Order: sequence, then structure tokens, then C-alpha cells
Amino acid sequence: MEQLQTWWELFWGFFVANVLGYGGGPASIPLMQEEVVNHYAWMTNEQFGDVLAVANALPGPIATKIAAFVGYQVASWPGFIIATIATVVPSATALILLLSLLNKYRTSNVVKGMTLLVQPIIAVLMLLLTWEMGIVSIETINMWQTLLISAIALFMLTKTKIHPAFVILIAFAYGAIVLSHTIV
Repeated sequence: MEQLQTWWELFWGFFVANVLGYGGGPASIPLMQEEVVNHYAWMTNEQFGDVLAVANALPGPIATKIAAFVGYQVASWPGFIIATIATVVPSATALILLLSLLNKYRTSNVVKGMTLLVQPIIAVLMLLLTWEMGIVSIETINMWQTLLISAIALFMLTKTKIHPAFVILIAFAYGAIVLSHTIV
């Protein structure tokens, strides 16, 4: 019975995060973090940050990779399948239905208003996630290392136009070579 409860929680947690995550993976990540870390406590913020970093470095949709990993961690292969289905099927179904509807009424001011006004909410969710991940980073490796790594990453992403996956791989290498000797 407890296993059924866990499966239901995995399904519901990822279903809610993805149905409410208007805008795709990046918009659903803060909602996933809320479910995974704060609501069900399947992971800590630090662990979620690690999963997010690896999911960003790998090809494919971020939300699906996070759901698959968390599902597997929580309930092995059945959890993997349940969390992945809860992430992919509702989004795919909604995509087909809603895009058909939005396409039909794309010139409507109501539809334009709905899609434009939700963007600031997504931005706030992303800022909150960034803030929480920044706090975890400062607590783990200290403020100066966090600021240095953040500044270099920002420069690489905005000025050199290097792909984000390579920036993440460089950060992994830096962590393995430099930070592994300084973290207690």
C-alpha cells in the first residue's frame, strides 16, 4: 500500500509541475523543485541542483530527464516510468489540444493577453530558483567561488556564445580539479 502511495505521489507531483509549467521545461523546473524538495522531500536543494546541472548538460528535454532521475531514485524502475509518463503525456496531450485552440483564436486579444501576462510569473519563478540554487552554492563552496564561477559563466554564455552544455562541462571539470581539493 505504501508503494502505491509513493507511485501516486510521483505521478501527481510531476503531473502538477508539468501541467502548471506554462512555457516548457524551464518554467516547470521551479515547480518540480517545489514538489521534489519542499513538498515531498525526495531530495535536498543541493541534490536537486546537481540533478538540474546534469540534466542541462545532457541532450533532450530537461524536465523529462529530471522526472526520470527522481522517479528512479524514489521508486526504482516503476518510479522512472511513472514520473516520465506524468511529465510527457499531459504535456504532449495539452500541446496538441491547446495549440489547436490557440491557433484558432490567435488573433484574439484575450489569448494574446493570457500568453503575455504569464511571462512575468515565469520570470519570477526562475529568479526564485536561481536565488535558492545560489544560496546552496554559497553555502557549499563560499561566496567568492560562487561569484567567480557565475561571472565567468555569464561572460562565456553572453559574450562568447559558447553552448551552455560546454559551460556546464567546464564547471564540472573545475569542480573536479580545483574545488574537490578545497571543499571540506
